[in-house]
Amino acid sequence: MSPALLVIAHGSRDPRHAATVHALTGRVRALRPGLRVETAFLDFNTPSVGQALSALYLSGVREVVALPLLLTRAFHAKSDIPAALAESTSRLPGLSVRVADVLGPSPLLLTALDRRLSEAGLTPADRATTAVVLASAGSTDPEAIAVIAETAREWWRTGWCAVRPAFASAALPRTEDAVRALRAEGFERVAVAPYVIAPGRLPDRITAGADAAGADVVADVLGAAPELARLLLRRYDSSAAAPAGLRALTA
Repeated sequence: MSPALLVIAHGSRDPRHAATVHALTGRVRALRPGLRVETAFLDFNTPSVGQALSALYLSGVREVVALPLLLTRAFHAKSDIPAALAESTSRLPGLSVRVADVLGPSPLLLTALDRRLSEAGLTPADRATTAVVLASAGSTDPEAIAVIAETAREWWRTGWCAVRPAFASAALPRTEDAVRALRAEGFERVAVAPYVIAPGRLPDRITAGADAAGADVVADVLGAAPELARLLLRRYDSSAAAPAGLRALTA
């Protein structure tokens, strides 16, 4: 049997968050009907990582690919998820858990961002005259901030006349400041693209900042975009095909 896929999301008090995550994992199941796909949350929602792994174990599963539903390798990917997985493998004899890479960076994420801006009303002809704010949740991790900045540069190279990173927390600039800076530079049309997976407090802060600064277009979160579903399977396949013991936790 192929290893089961356990998608690990952050979790939120906002019910839209879990609903969006489940919609995404549902799309993954539809793409790969023979694959067992389960969802766990680090906080606020259930099941927890430990609960999900226990349920898989009791059903007979002994190999799991744990996939962080994260766009960068920040604190949750480096600390919280490894700790939760180590706790489970220490008490579940014979359970092997491989940890897949986080989702970003990836060209599929850029395509998903383009999709959301298109759904918000922009056309391919608008790319050359539209400046975009790539608005992420934010992090205190320098590696994560650098990845967001590089993602903005890569997206700009696809044809947008400007792409600037912004952050809802922990780093600067804020979304509203980035929108105003682009206006001050003379860009007449400014769009904001939330670089977040699911709704919640920080995505709402991004939208509020975009509205306060008068952004012309505000896209939706990435959500259950088909590109994300394909990316989850790509990360799963890479981890499942890796030599035994590579990035694995085994009791």
